[in-house]
Amino acid sequence: MTHKPYTLSWIFILATLTALGPFSIDMYLSALPIMAKDLSVTSSQVANTLPAYFMGLAFGQLIYGPLTDHFGRRKPLFIGLSIYLISSIVCIFATQLDVLIIARIAQALGGCVGVVVARSAIRDTLNGKDAAQAFSSLMVVQGLAPILAPLFGSLILSFLHWRIIFLFLFIFGGVGLLLAWFKLPETLPIERRKKHTLSSASATYIALAKDRRFIVPSVASGILMGMMFTYINSSSEIIIDQLHASAILFSILFGINSCGIIFSSNLNRILLKKYEPLQLLKFGSSVQLVGALILSTVIFTHHLNTFTIMLGLFPIVACVGFVGPNATVLALADQGNRAGQASALLGSLQFFFGLVSGVLLFLLPFHVEIAVCIVMLLYSFTGVGLIQKIKPAIPH
Repeated sequence: MTHKPYTLSWIFILATLTALGPFSIDMYLSALPIMAKDLSVTSSQVANTLPAYFMGLAFGQLIYGPLTDHFGRRKPLFIGLSIYLISSIVCIFATQLDVLIIARIAQALGGCVGVVVARSAIRDTLNGKDAAQAFSSLMVVQGLAPILAPLFGSLILSFLHWRIIFLFLFIFGGVGLLLAWFKLPETLPIERRKKHTLSSASATYIALAKDRRFIVPSVASGILMGMMFTYINSSSEIIIDQLHASAILFSILFGINSCGIIFSSNLNRILLKKYEPLQLLKFGSSVQLVGALILSTVIFTHHLNTFTIMLGLFPIVACVGFVGPNATVLALADQGNRAGQASALLGSLQFFFGLVSGVLLFLLPFHVEIAVCIVMLLYSFTGVGLIQKIKPAIPH
């Protein structure tokens, strides 16, 4: 039996840190109509807290990239998680929408440090297929978050106030902080750290943007992961408002799609023993394209219901388990001592395209389901086209 170069407990801690994002996004989706009523605003207005969180995730990662390369992984992690905890308390007690939106941005700015540190820690420790398998294992554990988050949120709404959701997030963030403090070692030794100034950090980001081996898989990953965020941005309005699904049914459908991520991540981890990451990335993106075409056919032929929408959404969301790990390992393969900034820019691009999808859904002068089709097809064809331009990673 081959000895794994990492432990499951290490992966579990990294997954807990990265799961802050999915929980913070998915757990309160079914609560949006109730929150709108309680805050005396419309559902569309309170839904702005979602792109606000994406904004914080996109820009926050760009900040933590140079910080984690300069100070190591642990110190910025603790600072970020502390910001997350403080902003979660503000969310609990917010009585005005503007305050909630600002708190959500701060919550994202703090919580996104976990994503940067998790990717960087894997890149610090592993290379090649070992790194791809670790990223897949991370996706398996992390994949539980989109299953559990909406379910927990719906259960809380059934018995308690929506503010308890943010209390749960505060506790979850505290558990992540304690696990990291006591169980997560530093993965970037002092001799490998890169001393940053504002100008040098900016120069590194510019260099990364010019590095074809990094930027092509990163943008492709961001666009294809953006398809999942398009689904998240629109899921409540389509499934609850238009198809009249209950909060519990909404969480079940959400969980089914998330199970697809776990399945494909496990399958990806197994297939990596035989196939290269680029091959599996091409496969996953092709299946996503098929899903986008199915979804568009269902919507444009007016056969939209909870079953048919899942026929299109499931392959789109499930194949994140192929796209995420393999695009990540290809993008970070040759980044060396700038892995922190590379990881940050990679993650930032993913949430940037999630933010863009939210803007497009708002601006396109069509019903939301038609706008979703347009964004899904645009993202899918563009992502598949970019992947054809990726060159295989150089073996280590």
